[in-house]
This record gives sequence, structure tokens and C-alpha cells, in this order.
Amino acid sequence: MATFRKWLDLSSPQAQRAAGQTAVSYTDEVFRVVPLVVEINKKWDGLWKEPFKGVTNDGRVIPNLYPVEDDGIPIQDIVNAGNAVISTLSDAQKKEVLRPLNAPERQAWSNPELYVHRFGVRLDEAAEDTRLAVLQLMKATLSPEGFEKALSAMRINGFLGELVGAPKVMNLYSYNFLQFAEPSTIKPWGWMLYGHHLCLSVFLHKSQIMVTPTFTGAEPNMVDSGPWKGVQILTEEEELGLEFMQRLPTHLQQKAQIYKQMHDPKMPESRWNPADQRHICGAFQDNRVVPYEGVRLAELDKPFTDLLLKIVSQFLLYLPHKALENRLAQILEHAGETYFCWIGGFGNDDAFYYRIQSPVVVCEFDHHSGVFLSNEEPAKFHVHTIVRSPNGGDYGYALLSQ
Repeated sequence: MATFRKWLDLSSPQAQRAAGQTAVSYTDEVFRVVPLVVEINKKWDGLWKEPFKGVTNDGRVIPNLYPVEDDGIPIQDIVNAGNAVISTLSDAQKKEVLRPLNAPERQAWSNPELYVHRFGVRLDEAAEDTRLAVLQLMKATLSPEGFEKALSAMRINGFLGELVGAPKVMNLYSYNFLQFAEPSTIKPWGWMLYGHHLCLSVFLHKSQIMVTPTFTGAEPNMVDSGPWKGVQILTEEEELGLEFMQRLPTHLQQKAQIYKQMHDPKMPESRWNPADQRHICGAFQDNRVVPYEGVRLAELDKPFTDLLLKIVSQFLLYLPHKALENRLAQILEHAGETYFCWIGGFGNDDAFYYRIQSPVVVCEFDHHSGVFLSNEEPAKFHVHTIVRSPNGGDYGYALLSQ
């Protein structure tokens, strides 16, 4: 029996609220009976409407970090796929899906199962040809490995919906989709997909691509029955991160471990919340100030640099291969300003959080407590990961300004 199965409690309040509901009725019910969700959403609603600045380490944006490059993407194929999506939409849907490149809705993505921000078109409410066209756009845009990762996250989401009897709340297509500006081989444009445990923000200009922010998660992180049995994600990020921490010399392990407990009494109030838990760069945190913490890569031998780039490659897996190479080279240029920090234990069975942070990338990994599963403590079968391009790089804004 898979480990997560013992935490599957269909009598829990969360499972009971979702069972048999639609996405809309479930969300309305949660807002009626869970005051904490109302409070969190009110705060988030103000954050995403703030003027975009970008994640920084001290409140000051470092300029000129993101050069215009040739990522070698098949832009004509991506444009064709974007136009194919538009061709499936009604006139009313086009008004919802097509937004200006600087539309504030670009910053309104969120990763809970709650259907709060109802922008664009929700795929499980759309026609089948629209759904398939969006999948083809994803396939044309992302690396083969990245597309498979995204599709796996969507399938696991559908698996969870079936597990808890809420297939209309969480399913393969319970995601919202938008396009920003008309697809073009010469002008900047982009698209966004967001929903439970998967959020992708894509910026495209000629042969260049940016795919941040991204959120990828899973509860549970594997499928143990049904047509998608064997699907599993986020294990590489977990295993490589743990390897990095375990290989550190003892004195540097102590420096990297900024908190020993996952919800440590020493944490300031701003460092943990019931929604994001240890994450600090999640949804609606576009302007978050995140001081550097932990061990600086310059303190370590070259094998650690190689391992760190291997870890980051997993977080950036959505990028096509040449774009990934360009981003890794960019990250390597800032190796002297790259930090690794850790929360929790680092035994083989421990749940943990870690963050890799530099002027050009933030990667966060976190084991969470249960939402639809009933584990009160963080467990390895519920994982959240986030990628940011700090200093104004998210959403391609740093490139757009050039």
C-alpha cells in the first residue's frame, strides 16, 4: 500500500466539503465556512494588484541581469499552436482569453484548488477541441520532459479528485488558460495556465522564452491505481536536494540549516503561514523581499556547483533544451552570489524545505502537511515547488523593458 493511503480520510471536513461539488459550489462553500481562507484571499487580492517590481533580496532591483538571447525555440510552431487555440474559441471566450501583454491578470495566478480568480477559460468548462489545442500549445512550447512533467501534475490532480470523490473540483482539465497579446513570430506575447498544483507563466519573443513564475506540486506525488498508475513527479528535486545537504561538511550543514523544525518556534510571523507554509515566493508574492540565507556556493568545492546546477535543471525542466543551457550559464555567472538554505531535518526519512537563491533564480522545495490527506505534519508525498526569476525577470518583464 502506498504511504499516502493511510492518510486518506473521506470523513475529513475538507473531503466532505469537496465531495460531489462543482468547482464553483465548492469554492463558495469554503468561503462561507472557513474564515481563514477569506482572510488570506483578502490579503492576496491586494497584493496582485500592486505595481510589479519583482522579488529582490533587499528591496532594490538589480538592473540588466537578463540579456536578449537566442534560445532557438520553434517560434513559428508555437505561434501556429497559439492561433489554433484561438480558432476553437467563441467570440465571448476570445474576449476572456486574449488580454494585453501588460494585463494585471498575468499576476493573478494561484495554486490552490479553490476557483477564486476566474480569468480566461477554464478547460474543464471548455469544448474538447479547446482542451486539446491548449495541450498542443504546451507541447509546442515546453521541452518534451517539461511537457511530460506538466501533464503528470495534471493527471495526479485528476487522480486526487477521484480519490476524494470530487472530480468536478480537481481533474485533468481543472485549469484556467489565458493568452497575452496575439501570437507573433516578431512581437512579444505569452500564455498562462494555472490551477491546483500547476501554474505556468510563459513569455515569448522571437527565439527567446521565459517560463517563470512556475508552481508545480502534488498531493500525493504519485498515482498507485487507475489508467495513470506509476505516474510520479518531483522525486528528483527531493533526492538531489537531500544529497546536497547530506554531502555538506558538518559546520556548513549547521550554517545551511536556518531552522531545525518545519514550523519552528523561532520563525518570525512572516516566515510561515497555513497556506504557503515555508514558501515565501509563491502566488501573489511578486514583490517579496527575500534576504539571502544559508551557505554561499563560493564556500564550496566545484562538485557542489555541478550538483546545484543539476538540481536547478530539474526546477527549470519546462524550458526547451537550448533555453535551459542559456539559463544555466546565466546562473553560473552568479555562482558567487548563490545561496542554499534548509529547514527541517536531513535524514533519509525527514520532511524538509530548501531554497536556492541568486540574483537570477529562486527555487523553492517544500514538503507540506495534508490538505485533502489528513497528515497534520509535513510528509514526503505532498510536495510544492516554485521557481522565480528575481529582480524583475518574472513574466519576461525585464526582457520586455528592453
